[in-house]
Amino acid sequence: MNILSDRNVSIHEVDGKRFISIEIPRASRSDKPIYIDGNPMSGSYRRNGEGDYKCTKDEIHAMTRDASVKTQDMLVLEEMGLDVFDYDSVHRYRIRMKNYRPGHVWEELEDTDFLYKLGAIGRNADGKMHPTAAGLLMFGYEYEIVKEYPHCFLDYQEQLDSDTRWTDRIVSSSGDRSGNIYDFYFRVYNKIAQDVKIPFKLEGGNRIDDTPVHKALREALANCLINADYYGRQGIVIVKRKDSFSFSNPGSFRIDIETAKSGGISDPRNATLIKMFNMVDIGERAGSGIPNIFNVWKKQGWSAPEICENIEPERITLSLQIQKSSDKKVAIKSSDKKSTEKTKLHKAVVMDYLTEKIIAKTPEISELLGIKDARTRRLLSEMIAEGIIVAEGANRNRVYKLKM
Repeated sequence: MNILSDRNVSIHEVDGKRFISIEIPRASRSDKPIYIDGNPMSGSYRRNGEGDYKCTKDEIHAMTRDASVKTQDMLVLEEMGLDVFDYDSVHRYRIRMKNYRPGHVWEELEDTDFLYKLGAIGRNADGKMHPTAAGLLMFGYEYEIVKEYPHCFLDYQEQLDSDTRWTDRIVSSSGDRSGNIYDFYFRVYNKIAQDVKIPFKLEGGNRIDDTPVHKALREALANCLINADYYGRQGIVIVKRKDSFSFSNPGSFRIDIETAKSGGISDPRNATLIKMFNMVDIGERAGSGIPNIFNVWKKQGWSAPEICENIEPERITLSLQIQKSSDKKVAIKSSDKKSTEKTKLHKAVVMDYLTEKIIAKTPEISELLGIKDARTRRLLSEMIAEGIIVAEGANRNRVYKLKM
């Protein structure tokens, strides 16, 4: 498929020399995979840094799923019955919906009819009822969920002490709760919100214990769960640190990242999950969630959120620093002239290295420079802020490359 047009080709003149610039646009998800030689399995390639590499079968299958008109979570799971649901989760959901939407026309329905209206249950060609993918993820038991999604794993970690791997952890496979994404959402949100400072505010004589930061964190958590490709590898990973949060999920962006930041365009991977969360006043529908998060962080004076899209495996990571950008600059700035010159030298070495190697991880750069990982991370953060490099992935999978 030819996705180029005349506007993608232009001629420029620099220092008396003319050159042709060809911009390759991001293909629409409905057109992917775009391939050569008549075979998508052997002829599909992706760009990474300065080179192209052959797509794996998992990547091609993911593109094919995303190309469908129906979103992934609309699938009716005909091999499963209605006993896959944790009805305690369903009842908690219904209580919350009743509080937010009193008198709703679904309020008096039996559970089966309610779940059908909600999109958690569908009918097959014979008219028999089965759970949908969205219903299984939202209200199912974890051991039933992994039958359809073998790699599905929900993981929340608190890393508040540098001497321990984590100080608290919630995982979907623990067996002490249902393990579905509805219960996981509220357990995790209560954890990430408990240290957010709440200003004293009255409305109608009642104290309002909610802030734009709370709303932004809810949106970040909901986005992570709603837009995940649950067939993808490595699962959902939410990490809370002393001065930051990260939200990481399998799957790539279905629209350009800059378009997502500007808002107004929504192309969700799991539209039924959005409906389910919206019915209990969680999440946005009009593509305004990510722009809202960026606006809230800007108003707080904190460092701008970072969105990284990793390719192999496909993952999206949203990083939120609870730290003023000016403080961050002070933390990595030195008044010592020798230190400043050494920092410049280190940056030049990193740029040369990434020009040749394309991508590198923190330990690799630390060894190259002969400095500790903590100092290397500060240096790389400064280079990101200066627009020299970009980061992709999260935690141990994070890599750095030159900004194109």
